[in-house]
Amino acid sequence: MPLWVVASSATEDDADEVPFASAIARRGDEVGYWPLTMNPPLSTPSTVAAVVVDYNAGTILKEAIESLLGDDVSSLVVVENGARGSVARALGELATSVTIVNPGRNGGFGSGVNRGVAALPNDASVVLVCNPDIALYAGATQALRLALEAHPTWGIVGPTIVSPNGELYASVRRFPSLLDAAGHALLGVISPRNRFTRRYRSAATRRDGGVDWVSGACFAIRRDVFEILGGFDESFFMFAEDMDLCWRCHEAGWTVGVAPRARVLHHEGVTRQSKRYRMIIEHHRSALRFQAKTTRHAKALLLPLAAAVLGLRLTIALAREATRRHGDRQS
Repeated sequence: MPLWVVASSATEDDADEVPFASAIARRGDEVGYWPLTMNPPLSTPSTVAAVVVDYNAGTILKEAIESLLGDDVSSLVVVENGARGSVARALGELATSVTIVNPGRNGGFGSGVNRGVAALPNDASVVLVCNPDIALYAGATQALRLALEAHPTWGIVGPTIVSPNGELYASVRRFPSLLDAAGHALLGVISPRNRFTRRYRSAATRRDGGVDWVSGACFAIRRDVFEILGGFDESFFMFAEDMDLCWRCHEAGWTVGVAPRARVLHHEGVTRQSKRYRMIIEHHRSALRFQAKTTRHAKALLLPLAAAVLGLRLTIALAREATRRHGDRQS
């Protein structure tokens, strides 16, 4: 028996009342039922709208918004997960060019995206999901849209992401096996080039020509797919919510791809600096949540071991952060 999902109409106000994960599609003219074991009919990716989730990014947010408005984005929603009024202060006159959504609480990145998508116009067929610390190179939006148009089975497509010094960011990765996850967790902190971490961060293609998953720092997703999947799983506050969304995209019958010509600059970690301890904890919590959610059959018996490994890694990471802070105070 296939699992069936209903797409029905809902109001914009519902976005603040119920989790988007209820798989409710807002567009009343697209009511339908689809088995998740099949690809549903998808609309043509003609109009791209963007959602940026901000958490007190400050002036760097303006760079992101300027690049999006100048690169063929039809509409733009900024979700204000930080201090009330922080987005308008950061954007100045540009604030009148975007829709600012204040959800009333910081429910995390995925929760913010869900509420941002709910506020988009109905005619947006593609959603460009962005961190506040990115900037698009000219033509990136069109390259992502054309990639979806050229690959009807792709539900999600990611760009090439580079750091300010021009280095390639590992934005395309494999789903980690329990062994790779454990090896990466134990050795990644002290030896970043270990074979488990290298395999996890490799951009190997799948048999269908796509990839496993792409970074949530910036990617484009068909609106149909986002709504049928129920958006981001809001149980992930930060980290791994992008991996989980791509996992569910594959499970539902679509694929994930990359548009190499779409280039995006990423100032990684800008919004995490003020909450480093919490971000370390959330990183490990989300990693365990993803493994628990996706590990099946006999392998699930190894989850307690995975939890122990992640607990050890968390202890090491927190100790390293405490040492770093102590050194900063001494200098």
